[in-house]
Amino acid sequence: MRKSNKVFIVDDNVDMRAAIVQWFELADFEVTEFSDANELLAVLDPTFSGAIVADVKMPGMTGLELQKKVTLLDKDLPIVLVTGHGDVSMAVKAIRDGAYDFIEKPFEPDHLLDVVRRACEKRTLVLENRDLHKKLLGEANIEQQLIGNSAVIRALRQEILEVADTDVNVMITGETGSGKEVVARCLHEYGSRKKGNFVPINCGAIPEAIFESELFGHEPGAFTGALKQRIGKIEHAGGGTLFLDEITCMPMHLQVKILRAFQEREIERLGANKLIPVDLRVVSASNTEPEKGIEDGTFRSDLYFRLNVIHLHVPPLCEREDDVVLLFEYFVSRAAASYEREVPALGSASIGALLSYEWPGNVRELKNAAQRYVLSSIPVQNRLQTILTPTNTQFPEVTASLTEQMQSVEKQLIEQSLKKHQGNIQGVMAALDLPRRTLNQKMVNHGLDRKNFI
Repeated sequence: MRKSNKVFIVDDNVDMRAAIVQWFELADFEVTEFSDANELLAVLDPTFSGAIVADVKMPGMTGLELQKKVTLLDKDLPIVLVTGHGDVSMAVKAIRDGAYDFIEKPFEPDHLLDVVRRACEKRTLVLENRDLHKKLLGEANIEQQLIGNSAVIRALRQEILEVADTDVNVMITGETGSGKEVVARCLHEYGSRKKGNFVPINCGAIPEAIFESELFGHEPGAFTGALKQRIGKIEHAGGGTLFLDEITCMPMHLQVKILRAFQEREIERLGANKLIPVDLRVVSASNTEPEKGIEDGTFRSDLYFRLNVIHLHVPPLCEREDDVVLLFEYFVSRAAASYEREVPALGSASIGALLSYEWPGNVRELKNAAQRYVLSSIPVQNRLQTILTPTNTQFPEVTASLTEQMQSVEKQLIEQSLKKHQGNIQGVMAALDLPRRTLNQKMVNHGLDRKNFI
């Protein structure tokens, strides 16, 4: 964050205010002046990055009263009070109540500039710390929504946090069931539009006959059966995020209309002549490569370039082997709590079954398997083999060697135990019946660090 040079000056004395403004402008400050405190409060918000200089004795609201209101808005917002009527007790009380400093008239301009310069530096540090805290909090929370420890998922979470607070349009690609809507919701919830609506639309599930009405809304009498006004999805997403899932399934004639709406940032309800401005962010998703739709003539290239400012790819579950057991345990615990069942323990055979399956339905299939696992009456040791193997079919052919498969299972078991014991090595040694040296060597071999589980 760049050091702030903003300052708000409030003083009812025109000559004094003009002199102070001139001093600050000559010192390269960005100055905004006000003749009374209420004018300042009308534009002040907690994100203000500078300092306030206020006269104490003003009609209407005094500088001391202004200070109390500023402190209520943000206790770390620096305000410097200036007066020719102050005394020591007033200065002490003002600083105790939250004033950054107290300067008596007459004063040297350089002294006031120095005080305000230090106040701005302090404000910059406060806002930087808040941004850092917000970022760390966001990283912690997003891990509970986009679950996984694999490198590809950690990178995806970082990409989401980097662009979430911007208004750029985002295109998400990934296989069916991989979690594209989860990514879209994270973009919304960790951005500045989180107070607005998140409006999802499955472009492949809405009948073409009502698609335009769904997106743009309609007025009474616009068509047969339109008895009252209806707000469309685009308008409803104003101030928030519009999520267009399976965007390549949108009819071509509607792609033209929606492109214009996004370019002009305005829509027109069916049956109306009035243009309505819309302020939204568009996140779209596709389970196929949009470029293929462009080649086939089913997807407009100009719409693609409008939507694909940032591209995020959600990897399939088969590329997230390190996350399979973690995700399965998460979904099992949720299903057990929901259905009030005991959580069946996962043994090495169960972990082996989870890792040997290819998961063509991705995370959605894994979640369904976890629910069946909890609800099944089959003995625990046989559940996954039955759940994951349809009648008269076999598991997909495994190309990895036996040694490779055993190494993968071993890594999952150690990782599972580290997580359970929150990185406590003594607990892991006891649970796995391993001596310290052997456990340390295996953790090194598998790239596991206890710090990541504390």
